[in-house]
Amino acid sequence: MPITAVARTTRVVFLMIGVGIAVWAPLVPHAKARLGLDDAQLGTLLLGLGIGGLVALPLAGPLVQARGPRIVMLTAGLLFCALMPALALAPSPLLLAVTLTVMGASAGAVDIAMNAQAAAVEQATGRTLMSGFHGAYSLGGLLGSLAMAALLAAGVPPAACAALLGGACALALIARAATMLPRARNAAPPRLILPRGRLAGIGALCFIAFLLEGTILDWSGVFIRFVLHQDAAGAGLGFAALSVAMTIGRLTGDAIVRRFAAVPVLIAGSALAAAGFALAAAWHTLPAFLAGCALVGLGLANMVPILFSAAGRTPGIAASAAIAAAATPGYAGLLAGPVAVGWVAAGTSLPVAFAALAMLAAVIGLAARQAIKK
Repeated sequence: MPITAVARTTRVVFLMIGVGIAVWAPLVPHAKARLGLDDAQLGTLLLGLGIGGLVALPLAGPLVQARGPRIVMLTAGLLFCALMPALALAPSPLLLAVTLTVMGASAGAVDIAMNAQAAAVEQATGRTLMSGFHGAYSLGGLLGSLAMAALLAAGVPPAACAALLGGACALALIARAATMLPRARNAAPPRLILPRGRLAGIGALCFIAFLLEGTILDWSGVFIRFVLHQDAAGAGLGFAALSVAMTIGRLTGDAIVRRFAAVPVLIAGSALAAAGFALAAAWHTLPAFLAGCALVGLGLANMVPILFSAAGRTPGIAASAAIAAAATPGYAGLLAGPVAVGWVAAGTSLPVAFAALAMLAAVIGLAARQAIKK
């Protein structure tokens, strides 16, 4: 099939996952209020997304090798879409935790399949394209955030909002199924790859990057509602600001990486993300918080694309297996981040937790050169 059609389909899948994740962001404070959760309880509940992804990732790499990206993207992607309304309907913390766990697993499986397909497109064209693919994810996050904000402001029930966007994403997946990559004819036998050596260094940076991005997803709405005292319609604006900045950074990222190289881009991104968390923590106004989220988005924009692209080029290892090995620590960060932020916030305050994340963001710049060296 034409590689240009495969590239377009890859962007659609990245876009769909971005929309789906954005649906959850404004539902976090809704779930907190509806189920009567405190910060520590909410942080523990949010373990579900990370646990699901952490379990799915090591299995998804070999599965993509054995069956190809198409079957994984379709099966896991449609399950992901079907679960969106359940996020707003789960009647108890336990059922919400189960829903989040299954949703995290399905998102993790799609993540590996779409990144493996993206790596295949990069290899077939000989061009740096990964940031642009991840830019489609960020654009999906932006569109999903704005759509949720508009629907909630219009009085549409949260579950109906999620159902509308989930249905649109499912239709997009089905429409592009024919141009998803099947299993390669001469594919190597599937095997589980553990992150060691160079992949372990890449995985460590993925851990931090996923943790930082996941914090904005899971806690920006809570910060806006309960620290800045804004109404429910504005709860998704923090993630929207992150998504706008990440979209801009990623759509221009391939050219930036080609010009300045991967390591300087990681160092600059680390500084921007640290500044963004510090601003959000220090100045308690909505414009300052949104500006902080935007700085975090610019800083993080090209980190994961650079890291996944570097992992996918690991000699002697299939791209899907190598990306899964690097991404697994990332999902561990997604797992640990919400809990850690919740516990720190419960013991101190949410702004203090954000200030601690500014210091963590700086670690990426310090370790970038050593982690992705060839």
